[in-house]
Amino acid sequence: MIDKNSFKLSVIMPCYNEARTIEKVLDRINESLVFYQINNYEIVIVDDHSTDGTKEKLQKYTSNNKIKIFYHEMNMGKGSAIHTAIERVTGDLIIIQDADLEYDPMDYNKLLLPFFETDAEVVYGSRFMGGGKYVRIHFFWHFLANKILTFVCNLFTNLNLTDIETGYKVFKGTAIKNLTLKEKTFSFEPEVTIKLAKKKYKFYEVPISYNGRSYEDGKKIGLKDAFIALKAIIFYSIKN
Repeated sequence: MIDKNSFKLSVIMPCYNEARTIEKVLDRINESLVFYQINNYEIVIVDDHSTDGTKEKLQKYTSNNKIKIFYHEMNMGKGSAIHTAIERVTGDLIIIQDADLEYDPMDYNKLLLPFFETDAEVVYGSRFMGGGKYVRIHFFWHFLANKILTFVCNLFTNLNLTDIETGYKVFKGTAIKNLTLKEKTFSFEPEVTIKLAKKKYKFYEVPISYNGRSYEDGKKIGLKDAFIALKAIIFYSIKN
């Protein structure tokens, strides 16, 4: 178990063209950290070569010693941005926070609690368990694709997760830093799940809220990414 009175939290935020939401997300993260009295933390932001003004909006945070910002010189993908952040974080617990307002930082307490009360080493926030404050009903085909991907991943890993594609994943620092991660795109999700499962890390799930975006709002993941993720599940499941 993690001592909740002495742990350090690292918030990883990959972002790409999130000028409309980046400041709001950072405000909500701060509100959550203050509300739950988490004082020992760092926020590591990796901008994946945004072209919409995200980089300029991030400049105002450079003087904040709790926020570290890194920039990719070319667009390399969400997975690559997460890799860059993992190499630089120092926390006992590491949470991935998307920059698009789909996930609510007020769920941090739910996501962290298993580490304080159980032997959890990995916690996923599930949009499909029920019990979240709200879930926006959106995109049937995305829902179905996620269910299929989760089923296939469970089949190969012998887990019983309900949502492998969730954006809210929390890891012990010792666990995630013990992996060699390769996937540079959204296929990071199945890769990290399978590699953690193969190393027998202990998984937990908790229900979270979800406010899914439309493509008009800036949603980036598409159905083609589901086929790429399926390929990754099969590849990393059979790979030694």
